[in-house]
Formats: sequence, structure tokens, C-alpha cells
Amino acid sequence: MNPAEFQNIARAEEQMWWFAGMRKILDAWISKLPNDRFERVLEGGCGTGFMSTWLAQRYGWRMFPVDLDFAGLSFGKQLGVPRMTQSDIARLPFAKECFDAVVSLDVLVHFPRGGEAVALREFHRVIRPGGRLILRVSALDILRSRHSIFAHERQRFTRKRIQDSVREAGFRVDDCSYANSLLLPVALFKFRVWEELTRQEAKSGVAVPAAPLNSLLQGVLGLEAAWLRLGGHFPLGQSILVLATKES
Repeated sequence: MNPAEFQNIARAEEQMWWFAGMRKILDAWISKLPNDRFERVLEGGCGTGFMSTWLAQRYGWRMFPVDLDFAGLSFGKQLGVPRMTQSDIARLPFAKECFDAVVSLDVLVHFPRGGEAVALREFHRVIRPGGRLILRVSALDILRSRHSIFAHERQRFTRKRIQDSVREAGFRVDDCSYANSLLLPVALFKFRVWEELTRQEAKSGVAVPAAPLNSLLQGVLGLEAAWLRLGGHFPLGQSILVLATKES
């Protein structure tokens, strides 16, 4: 991750439509595990720690947030996020089978293509048998944008490729869907037409827009969350969600 992006995220992640809407989608995705009772949960690539705090408050999980970049961790330290650890998720400083679940959101995209395998094997190592992996990654190379370049995103996934990677690490894939799907035509126009025609430079896309637009866009993601909660799936989208289990 570009260290400069953490400041933008810290300013926007509570209110910006994308963060707020994707939290609704994540909540709908986690609701597919109604009988799971997690006590110790690792967040692999926690950034500012905001999501770990949200997950702890929402579900009562004891979170263990880790991130490689101190630029992100420093914001969490200022906010008093507990148990934050500076660590490479490809070399976690934890004993085997010590977590009930691992959550990792939009982190594997910062590995070079194929490099995500090492991190996924580490997640498998630290999850107990029967524990869960809750994963989100950015989707589809055609959606690579100026923001992707700015954030130092190194790869994007298809549904098949992320499922194959998760299975190769030793997990059973329980469910998988694209998400952030209804705005896909807008994203395609913006990234493949508008940014090309205007020759825009790489820059952050993280900022809270005007309140009416922010509410409208968050509402669109809220509709997606409702559909996922009902058991629906999306055939394409800007993100991919995965639920997986460590069987042994």
C-alpha cells in the first residue's frame, strides 16, 4: 500500500459511501455463518485498525490486527486500537492453529501475481481446524484504475482464480460471490473511457463526496447487501467475497 493513502483512508473510512456500503456487504456475508462463535480473530492487513474496531464492536470478537506498514498502524495507535502488531502476513508471528478465524480485506491485491499463495498458507497455518477465512479482494484486471496505481495495487482477481488459490492453500471454499456489482457500468466508463480520454495521473480516489451523492451510492451498496443476505450472488463486480473453512 502507498503510505500516503493511509491518511486519506483515515479521514474517509467512517463516512465515505464505499467504506460504509462495503461494511454492510461484509455484514451480510458474515451472516452466512450464523452458528459460528469466534473468540480470537486475526485481521490480516488491518490498515488503520478501523475495521478491527468495527468487527470487535459488531460481533464481540477479540481482534488481533496486523499490518506491515507502520503508516497505517500509527493511526490505530492514536485511536487506541488494542493488540495492533506490525507484521508481514506472509510471515505471521503467531503459533499454529491459534485463531478461530482470519479476516483479510483488499490486502492480497498488494502481492505480485502468485505471491498471495504464501499469505494464504500462513492464514491456513494459524487457523484452527474448523476455523474460517473471510476474504475480500479486488476483481477484474479491466477495472485497474489510476487509483489502483496510486494505491500500489499489483493484481486483481477473477472468481475462479481466487477460489483456486484458496483451495490450493488447503481451505474448502464454502461460498464466493462478486460484489460492488450494480455500479460496474459506471466504473467501466470511468476507468476505461473517462480516465483514458482525460489522461489523468495516478491519484487517490478516497474522499467523501457531497452528502446527497454519498447517500445515493451507499444506498446502492445497501441493496447489494440485502440481496446477499437473502442468499443471492452477483455474476460480476468490482470485488470478490470468499468464505472458506480449514477442514484439518
